[in-house]
Order: sequence, then C-alpha cells, then structure tokens
Amino acid sequence: MPLTFRKLHPQFAAEVSSIDLRQVTDPETLLEIRTGMDEYALLVFRNQHFTDEEHLTFAQRLDGQLHTKTGISALQKSRLGNEALADVSNLNANGEVYQADERKRMYGLGNRLWHTDASFQDPPGRYSMLFARVVPPVSADTEYADMRAAYDRLSDEMKARLEGLHVHHSIAHSRHVLGFEFSQTEQEILKGAIHPLIRILPRTGRKSLYIAAHASRIIDWPTPEGRLLLLELIEHATRPEFVYRHSWQVGDLVIYDNRATMHRARPYADTTYRRELRRVTSLDVEYDIEQAGTAPH
Repeated sequence: MPLTFRKLHPQFAAEVSSIDLRQVTDPETLLEIRTGMDEYALLVFRNQHFTDEEHLTFAQRLDGQLHTKTGISALQKSRLGNEALADVSNLNANGEVYQADERKRMYGLGNRLWHTDASFQDPPGRYSMLFARVVPPVSADTEYADMRAAYDRLSDEMKARLEGLHVHHSIAHSRHVLGFEFSQTEQEILKGAIHPLIRILPRTGRKSLYIAAHASRIIDWPTPEGRLLLLELIEHATRPEFVYRHSWQVGDLVIYDNRATMHRARPYADTTYRRELRRVTSLDVEYDIEQAGTAPH
C-alpha cells in the first residue's frame, strides 16, 4: 500500500502513515520515502522498534554511507560502541544521568543552538534519522526550521548578495560560543570544513540556506560585517513561520534533511529526567539509489 503523508506545518514536515521501517527493503517504498523527503524535508514515523543494528541497517538502505566522525568522538569513545550511532542522551558511560558540571553534558548544551548535523565535515551530513527510546515526563521538544522557505522569503537583492559565498563550519566554533574549552589535540581534529552558503537540492532544484551555529565565518567576507550577516540570516530563518516543533513520543523516528533544515533541542530538566535518543546520519555523497534499495540487511 502506498505511503500517505499528513502535513504538520504549512511550509514543511509530514507524518507518514503507519509502517514498520525494519521491514522496508523494497526499492519502491524506499523511493517513496526519499520522494517525501524531497517535498517535506522532515518526516515523522511513529511506533518504530529499532535495535541499534536495525537502525543502522535501515539508514544504510535508505541513503548509503554513514557519518562516523561526530564531534563528541574527538573527546571520548561512544558508550554505544559504534561511532555511526550518535548518543543523543543525557547519560554517562554507566547509563546514569549527567551531573550538571560533567564535561560531556557541557559539550551537549551546544545542541540547544540552531545547528545542522555534520556540516563541519566534508562530505557533510545529508539525512539524519533520530530515534526516541526514552523520553522524560516533561516537555523536551526539538525545533526544526525550513531553510528552503527561509531562502525563498529573502529579497532578490539579498539573494544576489549571497550567491557564490562560502562558509567555514566548525563544531569547535559553536562550542566556543558557549565557553567550552578544547585541548590542542581536540582542536586539531575539529578543524571544520567549507561549504556554499546557498545549496541547490539536486532532485528538486530548490535553493536552501546552509548556515546555523557551526558557521564560523564567511570565507569570502572575513570581516565583522560578514559575521553579523550570518547571525542576521539565522535570525531570519528561525522566525516562527519557518519552525516546526516536535514533541517526542517513545518510538518516534524523525528523518530530516540537513541540506534543507536546521534544528535545536529545547531545554528541560536534564539533570533530573532521563532522555535517550539515538541518531544516525548519512553522508551527502553521490550514491546509486538502486544500490541503496537493495543493500544487504
């Protein structure tokens, strides 16, 4: 049966009809999901039941090569045992809720800034697949902003001004903003990457802003004025009319296109309530879709 998509926001984001993604191996359904991503940039799948391995395998089937050089891997090894599986939780290596002053918690506060997964790598992230295992009994939402709609609303003068510009993205930069200290070795690992400020999405031809908290400076405009322009663009792109707020339920899998969205975690009592999400991100590399649809599982 074909998938159906229920729009969650006037600009983007849709909830997909009931389906067990562990069982999706046929190229036709995988293509439906990719087509839905092209249109909505963010898809919500309810009542999923992934193990870690099933989560990783589905991500590879859908979109190929996975991102493993997460920012936190420069600080310590993952407690989950696989660097392709990002630990988006408030738990330490013993599975206990972080104390307020623990270093990894302080690093994780950067997730509350508007950001785009893996923009500090080359190739950068394409699809992120964020899965909720444990959610707290209080609001602990995630907000997403549609960077395509934000670009569309810019004036023609501003669009022309931004065309051809390139931006340096560094996860160290976004943490420095919060006062987080890195060692010299960590700083070397997290040197960042350069990407166009405006990205063209290949299957739709739509243009999208590509900025957020990891964006440290405009390479072609390395002045305070260029930095101010980045901040103004983030402010513009996160206006309420461009933002969808997701309230997590256990079993939710949210897939979002990092080329077309940015996101941030909303604050909650994270030293009191356990919250455990896992994220897998694919890399934005050329990939044979037919091969993706028939990858081993």
